[in-house]
Amino acid sequence: MSEFRKASRIDAIGVSQILQIGAKAAQMKRDGRPVIILGAGEPDFDTPDNVKDAAIAAINGGDTKYTALDGTPELKRAIQAKFKRDNDLDFDLSEITVASGAKQILFNAFMASLEPGDEVIIPTPYWVSYSDIVAVAGGVPVLVPCSDENGFRLTADALRAAVTDRTRWVLFNSPSNPSGAAYRREDYQPLCDLLLEHPDIWIMADDMYEHIVYNSFEFITPAQVEPRLKDRTLTINGVSKAYAMTGWRIGYAGGPQSLIKAMAVIQSQSTSCPSSVSQAAAVAALTGTQEIIKVRALDFQARRDLVVAGLNAIEGINCPTPEGAFYTFANCAGVLNQRTPSGRLLESDADFCDYLLEDHDVAVVPGSAFGLSPFFRISYATSTEELQTAITRISDAISQLAS
Repeated sequence: MSEFRKASRIDAIGVSQILQIGAKAAQMKRDGRPVIILGAGEPDFDTPDNVKDAAIAAINGGDTKYTALDGTPELKRAIQAKFKRDNDLDFDLSEITVASGAKQILFNAFMASLEPGDEVIIPTPYWVSYSDIVAVAGGVPVLVPCSDENGFRLTADALRAAVTDRTRWVLFNSPSNPSGAAYRREDYQPLCDLLLEHPDIWIMADDMYEHIVYNSFEFITPAQVEPRLKDRTLTINGVSKAYAMTGWRIGYAGGPQSLIKAMAVIQSQSTSCPSSVSQAAAVAALTGTQEIIKVRALDFQARRDLVVAGLNAIEGINCPTPEGAFYTFANCAGVLNQRTPSGRLLESDADFCDYLLEDHDVAVVPGSAFGLSPFFRISYATSTEELQTAITRISDAISQLAS
């Protein structure tokens, strides 16, 4: 029997490093190690009761059949109202799509729009799936480093330097995974002004962490900042983070009807409709009380402050204060090129993170996984007690290093 031959399109793609680290840490816990896992990108809160009740009612009511391909009318109306309420954006129902998670929205959009060699500009650090999805779709990810000196935000000068005649999309993620950086109107405006000069470039705005912002930060999305770009902008969101519904797998987007129709073609030949029960639950999330997400954002803010203060108290670590999401992205350059008690030289952020896991039972993700070193990401979507213990362990680990 001949050996399996994998498709060349996935030659440069592997399983997410976040998942690899999480799997290794989980196995260590099963083996009895007291590992604290700070890699997961999901809230530790439970799905709100009104959302669970809506799902149960849907099941009991027999709402368990196929639905319309890219979202029920009820959910599309709820999304339409959400865009108007939260973003002052008007979309016709034909300009809204629903999929099995925001990742599928991204996949559908890139598969529907990219020709081989088309370029997608991705500010870096970036969520690990962006570049791989672009590559699978035949595109070329153009990674533009955004330093901590500029708050990990893309500048107009950097964008201008990255644009070529093959540029098809620019992708924004605010607040960002992994850095927690968020764009204000004044940050977006020069970028939007530049994009107005390039009518063939489309804009993708991943707003998944919209409702997890701190210190009265006012969220805004590119189509709000510059309405003249709305006709070539795909505004992406979902219920996973704000409503603690990661496992329900519902993402959605608003955009030009021509793009939405093309994305439906891709979805029709992959998953077809999202789960009917999950869609009913998402209606309840979007139309019910929104107070719970504000309360939970305050809880996340307290955890953020704990982690940022704790990390900045450690010699060799510099941690900017994120405006949103539930991650810190700290610079660890000050602890590299030192040796562990066993004599291992820490040459990279990956080495440092491996040391924290193997020797001190703390699982974090190196910045290299997100395209920018030397940093490491902590997800503070876990208990205050675990965060305090993790910071203590990281401090102890660094104190044991020798030059």
